[in-house]
Amino acid sequence: MLYDVIVNDWGETTYVPTTLGNILLIAVIIILLTIAVIFARNYAVKQAAAADNVEDATTPKKGLSVKQLVFCAAAIALGTVLSNIKLFHFPTGGSITLLSMLVICLPGYFFGLGAGLMAGAAYGVLQLLIDPYVLFPMQLVVDYFLAFGALGLSGLFSNSKYGLVKGYLTGIIGRYIFAVISGWIFFGSYAWEGWGALTYSLVYNGIYIFAEAAVTIVILCVPAVQKGLGRIKAMTLSPV
Repeated sequence: MLYDVIVNDWGETTYVPTTLGNILLIAVIIILLTIAVIFARNYAVKQAAAADNVEDATTPKKGLSVKQLVFCAAAIALGTVLSNIKLFHFPTGGSITLLSMLVICLPGYFFGLGAGLMAGAAYGVLQLLIDPYVLFPMQLVVDYFLAFGALGLSGLFSNSKYGLVKGYLTGIIGRYIFAVISGWIFFGSYAWEGWGALTYSLVYNGIYIFAEAAVTIVILCVPAVQKGLGRIKAMTLSPV
């Protein structure tokens, strides 16, 4: 059995992974992280080839995979730590954290869209492993795979001017869309009195997601922060 069905403190029927379920989740994280590293390696090779004006960029350079594995895994781990530093927490879920969404957007900014999506999804599975809150099987997919995976949309602007800011905003909007869908479909019964399920979900999820985004954008506008993250990106793509 992959999960147990229990009744939580609020009288809700929830699904909690068993030991076998947790092992499967760990395996999924490893698989997603491996795919992320493959995407990251290929992206780094193409970037290096473009910088050197090399036409054939299909052969990976040695030493790239380990470095990118470390950076992707470190982003997921740091994002998980920061997600537990809550500046504000709603009783029914959702919180303003210490820049956790920014950290999960970094693999996309560093290594492109494919790596970003896989790293975001891996982070979502890790959240499911550590702190599961599942009322419906499809809600698990939307809240943990799609919403967190959407943070990897930051990779759409990995080569753009002000790419991190653009990518971060795209990633959190993606997460917001899936959070709204989840709140509307699965948590509409929690709507405030007199509010419709969709309106409630739009406002509720917007409060914590965009509050954290506002703080993050202010920090990203600091020149020293931009330069520092730019240097880290250059380091992740360097073959040595």
